[in-house]
Amino acid sequence: MAKTHAAAVSQQAGTPLVVVERETPEPGPNDVLIEVKAVALNPIDFYQRDYGMPPVPIYPAVLGSDVAGYVTKVGSNVTTAPPVGSRVLALASAFYQNGSPDHGAFQKFALAQSEAVTALPDSLSFEQGAVYPLAVMTALTAWTTMGISLTTRFTPADKQAVLIWGAASSVGTYAVQSAKALGFTVYATASPKHHDYIKSLGAHAVFDYKDADVVSKIVSAVRQDGLKLYNAHAVVDGALQHVLDVLKETKGQNPAQVANSPVLPEGHPTLDNTTIKFNYPSFDKEVRDKHIGDCFHGFLAPLLKNGALVPSPHLQVESGGLEGLNGALDKQRAGVSGTKIVVPL
Repeated sequence: MAKTHAAAVSQQAGTPLVVVERETPEPGPNDVLIEVKAVALNPIDFYQRDYGMPPVPIYPAVLGSDVAGYVTKVGSNVTTAPPVGSRVLALASAFYQNGSPDHGAFQKFALAQSEAVTALPDSLSFEQGAVYPLAVMTALTAWTTMGISLTTRFTPADKQAVLIWGAASSVGTYAVQSAKALGFTVYATASPKHHDYIKSLGAHAVFDYKDADVVSKIVSAVRQDGLKLYNAHAVVDGALQHVLDVLKETKGQNPAQVANSPVLPEGHPTLDNTTIKFNYPSFDKEVRDKHIGDCFHGFLAPLLKNGALVPSPHLQVESGGLEGLNGALDKQRAGVSGTKIVVPL
């Protein structure tokens, strides 16, 4: 293996990524070194490139988090990751690694903590594999934020429903798929052009979020179906008040829980007997590492293996490799709907 590799680095906020050669790192005790074959983009990537937010502690920085590729080396303490040569997907992010550029996704060889690496079935391409990591972890973290274990498996007799507001987003599609796996009946919102697709992922009913009567329509459907709706995931900006309007009518005397994926602003709306939390993993490293392992090894791995969690949303593959990342990030910044941008390397 070469001593150096190509990487697209951010030299300072507000400037384009530049492709340079970086020294290929040796994995630390809990690390897996991955030869990256595809990366997927998330909104956080262009925010960090353009504004340095969330804060980038080290420059030059390697941004990105979603990768798929081959295991090249493993650290001395790694026992759970697939062996060298395996096809894997991983959360390769500097975000939980104090900004370490060795852990960023936008390079040909990236480190990932072993808890965040899982086998990629032969039935899925590297491009398909790259769309899972951050979106899946965010969707799954919402459940634990609401106090719902990832081992939960409701049956129809439990009559448990959940509301996913913003289901056509990358996180939203996995919120729907994971809700179905947990045994919830899923009510979701999306643009009408995505309704059939969201239903194909497991939603019971999908509503147009721009409909003036959307809240009353969801409430009527839940009542007609005779289900209990106490839990909701507000995936997108501007969703919280609508979600609370629904829960006010459906929760009765029961306590309700909302996971809010956008950062909660000061003075955000509230509802009696309803817990509203920002959807974010624990700041405690030991707790967070266990949670990441629960997401990737406990929940994702078996569902990938049996095909129950499909790559979503639709892939938009952009060419150009590392040199093409700036153009791909510009497209992400301009806005995508019901698609996930992926760049093969």
